[in-house]
Amino acid sequence: MTQNQKIVTVFGGTGFIGRNLVGELARAGYTVKVATRVPESAYFLKPVGSVGQIVPVHCDYSAPKSIKSAVEGAVAVVNCIGILFEKKKGQFAKTHTDLPAAIAKACAKEGVERFVHISALGIDECTSQYAATKLAGEKAVMKNFPAATILRPSIIFGEDDNFFNMFAKLAQILPALPLIGGGKTRFQPVFVGDVVDAIMIGVNKASAQGKIYALGGPDVQSFKDIYITMFEYTKRPRALIPLPFCVAKSEAFLMELVMPMPLLTRDQVEALKSDSVVKEGDLTFKDLEISPTPMSMILPEYLSRYRKGGRFADDENA
Repeated sequence: MTQNQKIVTVFGGTGFIGRNLVGELARAGYTVKVATRVPESAYFLKPVGSVGQIVPVHCDYSAPKSIKSAVEGAVAVVNCIGILFEKKKGQFAKTHTDLPAAIAKACAKEGVERFVHISALGIDECTSQYAATKLAGEKAVMKNFPAATILRPSIIFGEDDNFFNMFAKLAQILPALPLIGGGKTRFQPVFVGDVVDAIMIGVNKASAQGKIYALGGPDVQSFKDIYITMFEYTKRPRALIPLPFCVAKSEAFLMELVMPMPLLTRDQVEALKSDSVVKEGDLTFKDLEISPTPMSMILPEYLSRYRKGGRFADDENA
């Protein structure tokens, strides 16, 4: 079988990581099955490949037969599915634990060669439900597919991310931004292109099998530092208001009650009590022979759109 006949199935292919990954897989010559509950939602990905190379397929995540059909014939499977908040109780467990377990089982039964699972950095020390279900998902994956490659990225940045873009939009309309817990939580923001490169190694190289990699960029910054970096590139400095965790949880509770997609949840506040950084002894980008990209090489290009006058505004007048 030639490379352009090989199939890679991607779960979560329409999300931030997934849509960047699908394009890279297509450029590498793979046929890509995008497993999704609504195939029409993945049609926008078709132009990143040649005719017939990107194939959206229906998958009912709660049905083992449907998952089996999605991975059937694939040489590799990548799971990028994740959620940041629950719309109803138990959704974290279904998404982060039960679904990865089901995909791993299907991969084992169908003889898939490589399985790459996207997790999150810092979950082994975090007390949030998000972290607990992510960690349980890792264990379930390794139990059912011991050769899996697990990647744990810190917060991910890139042109269409949901992190820097969200806060930059808020800074356009709010005079001040909150520093939850004093803004001391540390992160190692990682470029989405580097995460995709790590996934591609997991897809292509046997040396990454059965290992967990902590993916952090070269910059370690507190939440306060991240705000300041954003202000530098958007030219929109804002006041920063320290917000104790207990007060933040109360405000998050109100947001959960009135907003269908809350800007902040109590579980996210809990997550901010723990750092999202690489620890000593972790396997990292270095072990994958990838040099992570600093924020200064990427953020200015897309955060400049939030300046007064837009990205082409004169620096002096921004």
